[in-house]
Amino acid sequence: MNSYLSAGDWAIIVSYFLGIVGLGVWFGKDQRNTRDYFLGSRDVPWWGIGMSIVAAETSALTIIGVPSMAYGENIALLQMIIGYVLARIILAVVLVPHYFKGEIYSPYQLFANAFGPAARQTAGGFFLISETLAAGVRVYVASIPVQLILGDRFLGLGTGDPLLGAILFFIILSLLYTCIGGVKAVIWTDATQFALFLLGGIFALFYIPSLMRGGAGAAFAKAAAGNKLHWLNILPPAHVSWLHFLLGPPFNLWMGLIGGTVMVLSSHGAEQLIVQRVLACKSVADGRKALILSAVVIFPLFLIFLLVGALLWAFYQTHPLRIPLPEPRPGVASNDFIFPIFMLTEVPHLLKGVLIVAILSAAMSSVSSALTSLASVSTMDFVRHVLGRRSEEFFLRFSRISTLGWAGALIFVAYLSREVEFVFNAAFSLRGLTSGALVGGLTLALFSKRRRAMPVITGMLASLAVMTAIELLPRLSSTKLLWYKTVGTQIFWPWYTLIGAIVTLLVAALAGKFGDRPVRKKAGLGG
Repeated sequence: MNSYLSAGDWAIIVSYFLGIVGLGVWFGKDQRNTRDYFLGSRDVPWWGIGMSIVAAETSALTIIGVPSMAYGENIALLQMIIGYVLARIILAVVLVPHYFKGEIYSPYQLFANAFGPAARQTAGGFFLISETLAAGVRVYVASIPVQLILGDRFLGLGTGDPLLGAILFFIILSLLYTCIGGVKAVIWTDATQFALFLLGGIFALFYIPSLMRGGAGAAFAKAAAGNKLHWLNILPPAHVSWLHFLLGPPFNLWMGLIGGTVMVLSSHGAEQLIVQRVLACKSVADGRKALILSAVVIFPLFLIFLLVGALLWAFYQTHPLRIPLPEPRPGVASNDFIFPIFMLTEVPHLLKGVLIVAILSAAMSSVSSALTSLASVSTMDFVRHVLGRRSEEFFLRFSRISTLGWAGALIFVAYLSREVEFVFNAAFSLRGLTSGALVGGLTLALFSKRRRAMPVITGMLASLAVMTAIELLPRLSSTKLLWYKTVGTQIFWPWYTLIGAIVTLLVAALAGKFGDRPVRKKAGLGG
């Protein structure tokens, strides 16, 4: 075990694990059918669901990756969060009422209502693929601080591989209460975990300047002098074209207002990970309040962790690193270790245990959220459609078995994620391959007058093909030069959802017109 932790720190960490598992089991102990298991009996208060929404989308990528980005660059990611807020307001006004027209378990039932079961299962399949990949990357990121904190010797016991040990550690702990308690257990543990990592971020924001000569004023002045507090990019520099400025990194305001808004319209409106929480609300009014609460909280949450990263940069300009930054690994930059190292080496005992728990809680909330959303789609959108006459006991039992199965899938993907080049971008890119197809298909399900499945499915498949090409072609040496000659720049992940949605809508419209054309009969054939 890590020599920087005291017995008191370990007591806090172990107590957290035991408490969060016990809390999840307690809240989810009365599961009698799939409505209880996947909708929480629709008796969870809106404020708990609102905090759960934020916790579900806040993984170790936020607690580790966001400070790392500010430490290495600046807080320009904040421009994306403006779109995150706008999207929630749009969804609360426009989409939430559609989710309370009948007993709906996932957004893909809206596809079935409009286009039939084939469209529903296409959309559900897209979600299962994308969420398994993205969640696997999140689990891999969560294994980084676990390795640093618990040590290779401890995690390697029984596996011989510390990374695999860390992955198993997180998934098995999250599985204990997710499999037993369903979405109600996940929502309440999420709400608790959200409070923990929010308080951890606030503590770090105030504590780091207290270690520096001159306090907060000097700390922020040093960060500003190092350009770490720069956050707004509206116009391209003189030497950069508008095309490269808009489509490529770094972040800019237009990327946040347009790309970020559309991205969250998909993640919070067309993807089960978040929609499942809205569906657990009692009414349209509660669903709207839960989304608005998440909109109010998400901006200051990201701002806190971005400022923590900027302050960490200022702190380490005058203080040595007591643990050298590890060498970068496939998928993990050296800077991704900066916040865990600060926790281990600079924070007093007991408080150190609390801060470490903040990272662990964010990781566990993302794992449990992925498990329950994957299990609900596979059960309600696929198995129940085929075996609809079986008993509620059968489907509840299958739901728990599928939760176990998806845990195995996440372990597999997380273990392979060590090959990913850059963790933060990779997680969003993987989801972006299908998010445009999902939000485009949902738009057609709600607003299209045509009620044929073929154009929608064709549009979604075309979107997946185009987004896969956008992701892979610039990376392949044989096509990289051709890509840059044709497009001029590598497209940054915030635009993926918008591009995928446009492809879905255009191809569906063309396929619909082609399918609506009357078929001419050949002369001499037929009457």
